[in-house]
Amino acid sequence: MRRRVRPVLILLLTLGLLAFSFRNADLQGVWAETRRADPVPLTLALLATLATYALRALRWQYLLAPLGKTRFSSAFKATVIGFAASFLLPARAGEVIRPYVLARRERLSAPAAFATVILERLLDLLVVLLLFAWFVLTAGPGGVAGDPAEFARVKLGGITAVGVAIAGIAFFFVMAGQPERLGRLGLRLGAVLPARLSRALAGFLRTFTEGLAVMRQPRRLLVSLVLSFPLWLSIAAGIWLTSRAFSITFPFAGSFLVMAILVVGVAVPTPGAIGGFHAAYEFAAGTFFAVPADRAVGAAFVLHAISFVPVTILGVLFMVGEGLTLAGARDIAATGGRDDLPSGPQAGPAGSPGTPPSVSRPALASPAKRGAR
Repeated sequence: MRRRVRPVLILLLTLGLLAFSFRNADLQGVWAETRRADPVPLTLALLATLATYALRALRWQYLLAPLGKTRFSSAFKATVIGFAASFLLPARAGEVIRPYVLARRERLSAPAAFATVILERLLDLLVVLLLFAWFVLTAGPGGVAGDPAEFARVKLGGITAVGVAIAGIAFFFVMAGQPERLGRLGLRLGAVLPARLSRALAGFLRTFTEGLAVMRQPRRLLVSLVLSFPLWLSIAAGIWLTSRAFSITFPFAGSFLVMAILVVGVAVPTPGAIGGFHAAYEFAAGTFFAVPADRAVGAAFVLHAISFVPVTILGVLFMVGEGLTLAGARDIAATGGRDDLPSGPQAGPAGSPGTPPSVSRPALASPAKRGAR
């Protein structure tokens, strides 16, 4: 029963958010604004958006270095596949599929790789909020045109989230530096779980802590944080350029405010961020920069297409090259890939004694088979 209700609720949420976006807009007006958009800034926005995935792969490669050597091409392909999967499948499936694909290609521990993905998300949240704080602190009296009370609420939420992000990084820093604490937590949980599940949990926590190895290297963590800034500045550039294409004029730093609100919109569990993304952009542009509804909705749809469509097409092509189907990706996301991954760098080639028997499942071709093509 729950499986049937959940898709209906998600559909209703998506339709509700789209209705919110169009509440003051006219379809003909939206289409007219879209046709008038300047193609030059849109082309530059597309290039800036595509550059973010190369920057993500570069940062991820750096975070993975303590686990073992990783090729940039593998990190890039896995990153693009992960984002495509998150667009096409529910529950942000790509966050599980991305480390799975990379672990298979580079013979790494999947739970450890997954730990770096969580660390990435904390770094992302921290940088987005720091950029937002920069805008809040530097915006002049005319920097925001809208309800001051609404802006004050957004400001308070952003400052609170900065504290949460810093606390999260501090928690992982403690866990990485004192893995025995995580081990004791696993033992307490294992005492109330079946023996098989307890052993699986203990193994996962052990390898998960390995993935936080970068936290035990402050310099490497600082470099990872620094690498996060050009990544998010590139995303901000895509937002700003798309807005300029629609004659929406706000300072470049204003895109930090829009970006922070878009992060909230994308977090809403709708398929492909449809509805949540559009409602967030329309709300930000209309509330804080007095953008007409038709223009804001048109820009939201074009920005959504630039942000998600090219990476999805490229991700599907990479999935085909990996022998990964959507059905197989859905299974991997549902199981966390726990039955199909090598246990760590020591795992041998496909078919060797160090590899689980299920490693050759048809959903994803083995490295040996890929090399034979």
